[in-house]
Amino acid sequence: MNPLLSRGLAAGLALCLLMMSLAGCVYRMNIQQGNYLEGRTVDQLQVGMTRAQVRYLLGTPMVPAAFDRDRWDYLYYLKKGHWRRAQQRHLIVFFKEDKVQHFERDNVPESAPEAPDQNPPIDKFPKI
Repeated sequence: MNPLLSRGLAAGLALCLLMMSLAGCVYRMNIQQGNYLEGRTVDQLQVGMTRAQVRYLLGTPMVPAAFDRDRWDYLYYLKKGHWRRAQQRHLIVFFKEDKVQHFERDNVPESAPEAPDQNPPIDKFPKI
C-alpha cells in the first residue's frame, strides 16, 4: 500500500474519531413547555371553585377544550440537558355547571420541596 495513502487514511480516521468524541460535548438548552405546576399551588385547588378562580390560581390551560368543554388539561414538560430524563406533570380539572367537580393529578408533587437549613443565620451578616 502506498505510504502516502495509508498516512492520509490514518489522519482521516483520527479526525473522524475526534469529531465523534466532541459531538457529545454540545451544550443542550433546557426545554420547558406548558404550565408550571407546583405542589403548593395545586394544593389550593378545591372542589366547588369557579372557572375564573381556577384560571387565576393555575393560569390558562395548556390544552384547549376541543371535545370536552368541562375538562381542562394542564401539562408541564421540562427536559434538562441531554442525558437526564424529562420531567412531566399533568393535572386534569373536571367541571360540572362551571364549578370544579373533581381533579386528577399525575406526577405533581404533593407539596413544595423544603429548603435546606444550611444557610448562615442572619445575625452573621454585617449590619448596614
